[in-house]
Order: sequence, then structure tokens, then C-alpha cells
Amino acid sequence: MKLQLALDDITLENAVKLVDEVQDYIDIIEIGTPMVIEYGMNIVRTMKEHFPEKEILADLKIMDAGYYEAEEALKAGADYITVLGVTDNLTVKGCVDAANAYHGQVVVDMICVEDLEKRIQTMEELGAHFVSVHVGVDQQAAGRTPLDDLAIMKQVAKTAKISVAGGISKDTLSAYKEYEPDVIIIGSGITHSETPALTAKMIHDMM
Repeated sequence: MKLQLALDDITLENAVKLVDEVQDYIDIIEIGTPMVIEYGMNIVRTMKEHFPEKEILADLKIMDAGYYEAEEALKAGADYITVLGVTDNLTVKGCVDAANAYHGQVVVDMICVEDLEKRIQTMEELGAHFVSVHVGVDQQAAGRTPLDDLAIMKQVAKTAKISVAGGISKDTLSAYKEYEPDVIIIGSGITHSETPALTAKMIHDMM
């Protein structure tokens, strides 16, 4: 089980400082979509340069031009890229082809997918490496959690690995651990902590 740190509402300078503090306790550095919008692929290059031993995920949420957009991040040093599960199969296939060409991996973000079972089966047929449970911040505000979707995903997924995100913190981690996902994604639960290194260590030790 890997711990993925999601960096979203933070500056590049502060992101580097934060990762430096918590790097002993995390496995994957996620360049969140807000940071991709703000800094482009330069932040992927920067993080890979500063932390070459860590895996980097570029949360592109690709919706079109799968090969081209995935390739941009993979060339910059990303180990994983994300594509939205609600997009066209051809877009997902383009991402998979690019990832295989650059020895990376595709994570299919299943946010807003209505028929999880059917879509997961299709994603696996297309060669996706990961499927990801994701309850967005707007859905979280309405009271949703990723637990129900995670339970379904664990039953359905056969070949793809599973990651899970959506407001997870040290206080709720144990509920997700029971399902044994391959990757647990935590953002504000660490980045907004007054003691991020201590919090990351606690989460690492719990995992």
C-alpha cells in the first residue's frame, strides 16, 4: 500500500519545502490539477529534479487528445497520468499507448462515473493500469465519501490496481485501510496540518 501526497492549493516554493519535510513518509507526489493549471509541466520537471527517487503523478484529468496530453507529462518526468473515466474510449486508449511507450502508468479517475462496474471492466479491457475512486470537493461538501465506491471497485476490478481519494485524513484512514487499496491519496489531511511531517509519519505508521 502506497501513500500519495496530493498537492493542490499550494505554491511551487511551498510545495518543494513541504515534500522535503515529508518525503520519508510518502511514495508518490501528486501534482494536483490546480497546480498543473498554474505551473504547467514545469512543476513536474521541478519535482522530479528535487526528488528523483519519488514517483510523480500529474493529475491532468485528460478528457481529449489522450496520447498528446499524456505524452507531455510523461516526457516531463511523470510516472503516472490521470484520464477521466467519463471520456471516450479512444482517449483512454491514447493515454494507455503513451504510457506504455514511456514506461508510465495510466490512472483512470472515476469521478462522476455512474455505472462503475461496467466502466471498470471497459477500462481494464483498454489496458488501464489503475482505476481511482474519487469523490470531489463539491461532492464531499454534500456529504459523500469514497467508501461505497471503493467497496464496489474492490469487488469488480480484476487486473487494474486501485487508488482512492476524497477527503481522507488520519482520522478516517482506518476505514479505507480495511479495503486494502493499492494507493491511498491524502491532500489537505497533510498539507493543511500544522505539523505536516508529524501527521505524514502518523499516517505512514498506520498504513
